[in-house]
Amino acid sequence: MRHRKKGRQFGRNTKHRHALFRNLITSLLEHERIETTEAKAKEIRGMAEKMITLGKAGSLHARRQALSFIQKKDIVSKLFDDVAGRFRGRAGGYTRIIPTRRRPGDGAEMVALELIEREASVTDEKDSESKIVTETVTEKI
Repeated sequence: MRHRKKGRQFGRNTKHRHALFRNLITSLLEHERIETTEAKAKEIRGMAEKMITLGKAGSLHARRQALSFIQKKDIVSKLFDDVAGRFRGRAGGYTRIIPTRRRPGDGAEMVALELIEREASVTDEKDSESKIVTETVTEKI
């Protein structure tokens, strides 16, 4: 029986699963949008929001806690300097899950996990040259 044992196992041992979560969260904070399976996205959503909350705290202790989980120092700097500033007035709910497709190999439900207020690269299709325009995508409440 698995009473009081929360979380998914994903067919991995503890260290492999922990490394998977660290990689996914580092990629999410780096690119601000990743595509993964629905189960993995639901599992790392809470951890990613905890990292953003640490970024909002902004203390040295919070930075060291984030450095112990996130694998790249420049991503931690981005988290504390850029990402946390965008969520100052928000009390949680920093990520969204958007269903995208079914994976052809095994039929797994794929989703896009993204930050709510992210800087998106949008290509202008009217021009013959593709220009990258940076804008802030916000959700209407």
